[in-house]
Amino acid sequence: MPIITYLLIALVSYLLGSIPFGYLLVRFVRKEDIRAKGSGNIGATNVVRSGAKGLGALTFLLDAIKGYVAVAVSGSLAAWLGLTAVPGMNAAALAAICAILGHIYTVWLGFKGGKGVATALGVFIALAPWAALAGLVVFVVTFALSRYVSLGSILAAVAFPVFAFVLPHAPRSTWLNAVIFIIPAIVLLKHHQNITRLAQGTEYRFGKAKTA
Repeated sequence: MPIITYLLIALVSYLLGSIPFGYLLVRFVRKEDIRAKGSGNIGATNVVRSGAKGLGALTFLLDAIKGYVAVAVSGSLAAWLGLTAVPGMNAAALAAICAILGHIYTVWLGFKGGKGVATALGVFIALAPWAALAGLVVFVVTFALSRYVSLGSILAAVAFPVFAFVLPHAPRSTWLNAVIFIIPAIVLLKHHQNITRLAQGTEYRFGKAKTA
């Protein structure tokens, strides 16, 4: 039955997304709990802020890869296990959402995780590569000019859906079009505190002391 296939895709994608690479890397390499550092977030930004730039870069890469892999393998699960096939675009859309939710609400850390930026990049490289790369450029340029990671993430999340529809792309299903808006919306919601701090002028800026 298709429902079994969808449930399997959802479960596998969630579990892939839920791997807390930032937490694991800092725990095994530095014998520290990244949740007790800086913002308490397990994502790459907080790993870098803790003083582990190399681990932060690796965290970002691995978080992006797990998002990409979740989407890339979603359409193959049914064939591998002999289950009823489902439309590939729908499978990819479901995998994308579940991978992001896995990262943000990881079962291994009491359903508390990261903000989903790197995982979203990986997901969108699989779904809409040109738009994902354009969003990455927005992030890099914004960070280079402002030194605010959060501002770069927010603007990239806002810009991605626009790029996804403006840049050349293959036909997409309704599910896939919905995901192109839903995931950036989730990322923005996870940054609501950052948005408040940016408005108040108290957001952490790389290269400068944090304002209390």
